[in-house]
Amino acid sequence: MKHILLLGAGRSTRSLIEYLLTHAHAHGWELTIADIQVDWIHTELGTPSYLYTQTLSIEENQQRESLIGQADLVLSMLPARFHPLVAESCLKLGKSMFTASYTPPEIKAMDSAIQSKNLLFLMECGLDPGLDHMSAMRVIHQIRAEGHELTGFESFTGGLLSPTPYDNPWEYKFTWNPRNVVLAGNGGAKFIQNGTYKYIPYHKLFNRTEIIHIPSHGYFEGYANRDCLKYLEVYQLQGIQTLYRGTLRRVGYCKAWNTFVQLGTTDDSFEMEGVAHMTHRDFINSFMYYNPSDSVELKLAHYMQLDMEGEEMYRLKWLGIFDEEPIGLDRGTPAQILEHILKKKWTLFPEDRDLIVMYHKFNFLDKGHPREIRSHMVIQGEDENHTGMAKTVGLPLGIAVRLYLEGKLDISGVRVPIIPELYEPILRELEAEGVRFVEREMKTD
Repeated sequence: MKHILLLGAGRSTRSLIEYLLTHAHAHGWELTIADIQVDWIHTELGTPSYLYTQTLSIEENQQRESLIGQADLVLSMLPARFHPLVAESCLKLGKSMFTASYTPPEIKAMDSAIQSKNLLFLMECGLDPGLDHMSAMRVIHQIRAEGHELTGFESFTGGLLSPTPYDNPWEYKFTWNPRNVVLAGNGGAKFIQNGTYKYIPYHKLFNRTEIIHIPSHGYFEGYANRDCLKYLEVYQLQGIQTLYRGTLRRVGYCKAWNTFVQLGTTDDSFEMEGVAHMTHRDFINSFMYYNPSDSVELKLAHYMQLDMEGEEMYRLKWLGIFDEEPIGLDRGTPAQILEHILKKKWTLFPEDRDLIVMYHKFNFLDKGHPREIRSHMVIQGEDENHTGMAKTVGLPLGIAVRLYLEGKLDISGVRVPIIPELYEPILRELEAEGVRFVEREMKTD
């Protein structure tokens, strides 16, 4: 009997867990879910005989290694900082490990040792990273197989909010780790444009956006996402003229969010004083110049050169950042305080449905003639638990688990899903689950 160990049971794991339970029942597998809080699992998913739960503090070595030692395959859906710790135990105990998260350098450095034990550490098999790799490489490999020269690749992904009947001028709520949203872009961005290396520092990132149109879904804006240059090696794109990866938001989001960046409220490098007695308004005012007669709103509008009655100020007011409401924290960095304030308005309601949008653009030469293919995927969530985010993060990983336990993955080492042996069966099954990419060729001048 195969035994799966899932470490971490947060918001993004619901679809993964349900998929694993379905196939555990069909194949006679067992699933243990371990996390710091697991009470909800049996309450919401029942008590099948093949499902076990375990309360776990991942830094407790003896308990962690005891659980890993009993497993045939370990899945880590913990916060990213814990993956190297899990990987060390998996390597020590001879267990393969899968995750949806980025490959940290500590795990990449284990590759030779992992291969020597014929283990598979499958990384980046979620949404982004994950589906972005698979859907992009399928087209890139097709272009190259036809003998064409790839000259440009652009990719954007966004976890957004479906249109709602009530007012939310940001058209956004948290569908992923809120901390990552608040700190997004703080390392700046690197990319290649028309053969030139380009760099955008953090304080300019949300001013440098571009508009993306998705057929039947309208317009979005995208900002550059971190270090795009690493994909030169991952996708074997050396010599390409344009390489750009970005994050999608609704039009107008970035200019309003830039206010927080410019004020310094996304800074995570120091703790503020007097937080326990602060209101939302006090928090914003602490970043403004002193003027006994001007309101906080007026000072902010003047500092950021915003129209007092404009869209940006309306979005900020809607968030309640000028309210005399207690923050509700005793301490925190500016970023932690901002996150806490935003959760009050950006937490999903039961009736909310999220929206996942992914977009690729491929430019290539066909016997010297320019051609362009665009590909997009749009997935809408069902409710606050069965989100599009959980579906697109969890199902690729779940499918990879099934393939591995069925003996259909004859590979080892530290891997990401950029080879046909991985992306072909995963994308094929995802299409049957409604996760489809629409590809179309565009007219070029």
